Amino acid sequence: MAPTPTVDAEGAPQAPAPEPRSAARRRRKSALYESIPTHHYALIAVVSLAGLFLLWLFISTRGLVNTLFLPTPMEVWQATVTWQSDGTMLLDTKDSVIRILLGFAISSAIAIPVGIFMGVSKRVEAAVEPPVDFIRYMPAVAFIPLTLIWFGTDEIQKIVILFIGVFFQEVLLIMDHVKVVPRQYVEMGYTLGFTRWQVIRRVVFRSAAPGIVDTLRICMGWAWTYLVVVELVGANSGLGFRIQSAQRYLDTPTILAGIIWIGILGLTFDFAFKAFYNKAFPYMKRGR
Repeated sequence: MAPTPTVDAEGAPQAPAPEPRSAARRRRKSALYESIPTHHYALIAVVSLAGLFLLWLFISTRGLVNTLFLPTPMEVWQATVTWQSDGTMLLDTKDSVIRILLGFAISSAIAIPVGIFMGVSKRVEAAVEPPVDFIRYMPAVAFIPLTLIWFGTDEIQKIVILFIGVFFQEVLLIMDHVKVVPRQYVEMGYTLGFTRWQVIRRVVFRSAAPGIVDTLRICMGWAWTYLVVVELVGANSGLGFRIQSAQRYLDTPTILAGIIWIGILGLTFDFAFKAFYNKAFPYMKRGR
């Protein structure tokens, strides 16, 4: 039952009593999907990373773990300086970035149109989704011995593994984004006289584009994972190869330096995708 409004002495309705400040504060704290200022977001992120670094510093310098297993930040920094000074860090980074850009570009160039057609046509979905589902459950790493037999240690072998690891996940995610395009948008396109191809290009693709870009950003992270695995096994250059070489000599500072550098590169790509997303789709609120 709704509360009975209060009236004054003359019978006029009175405004409801203001909500207690403590109750309003509690409701604000528990709000879901609440946006926060950009500088607050950045501050929380910096504090989170600083806390992780301080935990690493405390554990490694207090002798809680043997430095052979967890080197100190100073040792890792020195290993990074040595790695950079002899020129191999730049060469390893260049080789890895070229490989991932090639593999990811080829995978995405095929996954985007195929995913769009799977999303708009049940016939295409019926023909393509079963083999895609079948292959995507096969670990991409399991194909490494076979691709080494087929292609040796050439660059194409690494591109093939990247394609297997990324494409079959990517295409299904793109299909799902296309499927949720509101049907009224499509009908409106037909009402305006668009052809089927114009509806796909100017309505479906543009409506699904924000989700497709987010899919590319997520799949880029998977691509880095598979790249490092490939370079650990069948490469003679690259960041994964450098980590594997350091492991032979129990050079854990260099191993950790390589891992951290890969993380920094991955974050760089991630931020680049987010910047492009915010620039291309300013109408999409990301809650930041």
